[in-house]
Amino acid sequence: MTDRPRGFAFVEFGDAAAVSEAIEKLDGAELNGRNLRVSEARDRAPRPPQPNFMDDGPPMGGGMDFGRKPAKPKGSRRGLRGRKRGF
Repeated sequence: MTDRPRGFAFVEFGDAAAVSEAIEKLDGAELNGRNLRVSEARDRAPRPPQPNFMDDGPPMGGGMDFGRKPAKPKGSRRGLRGRKRGF
């Protein structure tokens, strides 16, 4: 909405003392008009499984088909139209 990049980075430190010192000094500091948020990295929480639309069965989570007709098999498209032949 602001047309400004979110901007983030991961920084590795050699010892734990440097980590806590950097967090203490830089968390909440201003840089180019924006407040920095500095914290220790955390593992991402596991996400719930997503429906798999690639298999032949209905999507997981209820199997709603939204009133659509089943798709026709495409097969070969040769011979659907007569071939034009030049003499």
